[in-house]
Amino acid sequence: METTSPALVMLPGLLNDQRLWAYQAQALAGERVVQIADLSRDDSITAMAHRVLENAPPRFALAALSMGGYVAFEVLRQAPERVERLALFDTMASLDSAERAATRRGLLELAQRGRFIGVSPQLMPRLIHARWLDSEVSRTVQQMAIAVGKEGFIRQQRAIIHRPDSLPTLAGIRVPTLIVVGADDQLTPVAEARLMHERIAGSRLEVLPECGHLPPLEAPERSLTLLREWLLA
Repeated sequence: METTSPALVMLPGLLNDQRLWAYQAQALAGERVVQIADLSRDDSITAMAHRVLENAPPRFALAALSMGGYVAFEVLRQAPERVERLALFDTMASLDSAERAATRRGLLELAQRGRFIGVSPQLMPRLIHARWLDSEVSRTVQQMAIAVGKEGFIRQQRAIIHRPDSLPTLAGIRVPTLIVVGADDQLTPVAEARLMHERIAGSRLEVLPECGHLPPLEAPERSLTLLREWLLA
């Protein structure tokens, strides 16, 4: 495809695959080169970012959700000159609280012992807004988790547990930055998005009503509109 528009690289979150961004990627593919990275193959954020950079065009716009945001910050540390603009969906720059880190370690231990069922019915309400619990959205979430699988989950969870603190990275971000968060996100709440917004100069913050942790699936049209506006900013 011949285009002068900047390429777009999209990073999924924990237990997500290309289906997370499929709607937006398909809509934008007629306007620019679009890549959705596979973040299930490495067990460190550093290695994930290195693989993204190996496969990405020389310069690109970078959109990321949740764990993908942790990778995006590492991409900026490794090769800031290659990133033209940044979109951060439902992620955070700070490290986990002690309680959350303990929960992650517990889930990792269960998976290592063979107890991996993807996204459990108990976890689903923490991922998506209640209105999507019995819908194609929840089915897609479970299908993605099964596709990533136990070994992919173990690698990703290890990477998240040992990720670096990205708060010091925020002040150095000088590209057009969009920050999006679901108003009802229980995993990376609005307070974390506001903290990033305060520390990234000139960033734009959008809080989506009746939306949980996965706006590209829960609010696909609004997410697409925000991405289009950001790409043209």
